[in-house]
Amino acid sequence: MTSVKALHSFFTSLFIASLAPGQETALITLKNVPPAKRIVADEAVRESFSAEQAARYLDNASLAWQKRRNCATCHTNMAYLMARPALSSVLKDSGEVREMFEGYYLERWEKGKKSPKQAYNPVVVGTALAFNDAQTSGELSDTTRETLDMMWTTQRIDGGWNWAKCGWAPMESDDHFGVTLAALAVGIAPGDYAESDAARAGMEKVRQYLRNNRPHSLHHRIMLAWASLRADGLMEEPERKEALEEMLSKQRPDGGWATPAFLIDWEDYKRKDGKPHDPDISDAYGTGLAIVVAREMGISARHEGIQKGIAWLKSNQRQSGKWFTRSPAEDSKHYISNTGTAYAVLALQSCGELPGWPFEK
Repeated sequence: MTSVKALHSFFTSLFIASLAPGQETALITLKNVPPAKRIVADEAVRESFSAEQAARYLDNASLAWQKRRNCATCHTNMAYLMARPALSSVLKDSGEVREMFEGYYLERWEKGKKSPKQAYNPVVVGTALAFNDAQTSGELSDTTRETLDMMWTTQRIDGGWNWAKCGWAPMESDDHFGVTLAALAVGIAPGDYAESDAARAGMEKVRQYLRNNRPHSLHHRIMLAWASLRADGLMEEPERKEALEEMLSKQRPDGGWATPAFLIDWEDYKRKDGKPHDPDISDAYGTGLAIVVAREMGISARHEGIQKGIAWLKSNQRQSGKWFTRSPAEDSKHYISNTGTAYAVLALQSCGELPGWPFEK
């Protein structure tokens, strides 16, 4: 039986062959991707926004991670699959990140015959594939459906998942984030997946978990509000509006939002390096997330605050194509910049600055 990897290699070769002379280097692949550079705060800011350079950065970051680690992760390639299609008109991607994510179900789990090594794996993989389906074909692929179904087999009886707790807030620190991410994946998934028997049963457990476990921070209330737009029974309308208003109130005078401003009310969360949180410096993760959720919650792209946020994003892209976000955990590894870059792309797309926003309700 031909493997997914072999098929993809074949189609990638066809794509490269179809390029005009001199364009071969446009396609960044596992074969030619350079090692990822250390993410630093003092990289120069670009004179103007470049969608193509954003695409190049995202390709480099995700393929370098895949080449070195060969794993799916919240802070780099999950968000890549969510956002990368918004940039496909300026630079094609090799498809190898999608291939690796599909390979979790098709090869690592051998089409459901093996259990995932970590309970949270199907949530991360399923979320990325569901967003990617919505951003590309608009239809739920068979592999995405099977991955989402696998997600429910690793769910605990209390409705949560044994989540990664590496200390990389806000994504890899507690179980609550994983629950809202799973709910968001179900809501985003194209077609009728939310009406399937597996999703109905799993989402009832999700609601049970959320009734018994309050979000630790404004960040998690924002995530819950986002998920609740697409799945009933997660958050009441007054609570959703309260979360929106509190989120909007955190906008900085320069137009951006700071991720630590969404975390400072998390009483038990401390930085791994012992340094204080800095809620006064705008960053891409906070700004991108705020704009995307605000748009999802019905705020117009022409809203003054949203336009100020878009202006901040377009004037704060770095030379490499990324947007910098200081790690809320420790200054030695700013991996959250990769997610921040993806969220910046989604924010621009949600306001018509990039084509194809598919999530209008």
